[in-house]
Amino acid sequence: MKITANARRAAIAFAALSGCLLSGHATAVERGLYVGATLGQSASGLRSSNINYTERNAGYQLLAGFRPLKLLAVELSYVNLGDASSGSVSARTTAVSGFVLGFLPLPLVDIYGKVGLASWRTQASAPTLSWRPSGSDLALGAGVQLHFGALAARLEYVAFDAPEASKPTLLSLGLTYTFF
Repeated sequence: MKITANARRAAIAFAALSGCLLSGHATAVERGLYVGATLGQSASGLRSSNINYTERNAGYQLLAGFRPLKLLAVELSYVNLGDASSGSVSARTTAVSGFVLGFLPLPLVDIYGKVGLASWRTQASAPTLSWRPSGSDLALGAGVQLHFGALAARLEYVAFDAPEASKPTLLSLGLTYTFF
């Protein structure tokens, strides 16, 4: 498992910001447009007729969404699952996803599940060849977010049903900001 110095710094900054926010009191913004970013640990790789490996690495997600109702939202995201390598073979998987989210809103906390479609691409290379498997597959996720007014801290797990990319996943921490 590789965690870069930048990933550690980002996790420490996120923890410090969350701690500062926990000391204040705010009411949750439950509806509106929102943007956010997450950083965490990904698992991705490559699966083909003669290559099969998965590696954990740092990954991130950029997202934008609209929550018209307290119980429902739609969300678009870009996910970079980092680089995976095995010997002389390497692969980088990215995805653009669209999700529908269902929420169980509690005071200051939301528990949510998400289902959607991910258009993913893996750029793979070996010493004598390169290839780019891609596809559109099901993506599922779940998470919990803690509200501080318009700002929310999010812990989330997302799995992509992309067999050629070794069924990638992302476990991440992040922040979202909701516009009124």
